[in-house]
Amino acid sequence: MAKRTGPTNIQLQKLIVELKELARKQNALIWKLVAMELSKPTRKRREVNISNIDMAAEDNETLLVPGKVLSAGELTKKVTVAAWNFSAAAKAKINKKGKAVSIQELMKSNPKGSKVRVIG
Repeated sequence: MAKRTGPTNIQLQKLIVELKELARKQNALIWKLVAMELSKPTRKRREVNISNIDMAAEDNETLLVPGKVLSAGELTKKVTVAAWNFSAAAKAKINKKGKAVSIQELMKSNPKGSKVRVIG
């Protein structure tokens, strides 16, 4: 059986290390959970459509997707969505009504991870 090596994307490897360090420093379990999710193989990582985000979200809420956000559906609520990756169409749709940010930006603005919900 082959040894599991983890993600080969260098930016993703750095992000996982940063998430684990922040989880340790801030004693925030959310960042450890996100690091574990991002360590999974690409085919097992979460993919969430905008319609799912719209159903799960409340107005002015911050949501985190440890994977990719896809563009199916419409966003009717003002939310902040953080994710590892966005399709171009999804990012445009989210930015019309809410705000699409990277996980790194969310880590800087909210190091404790308070009032952030992981979906997917």
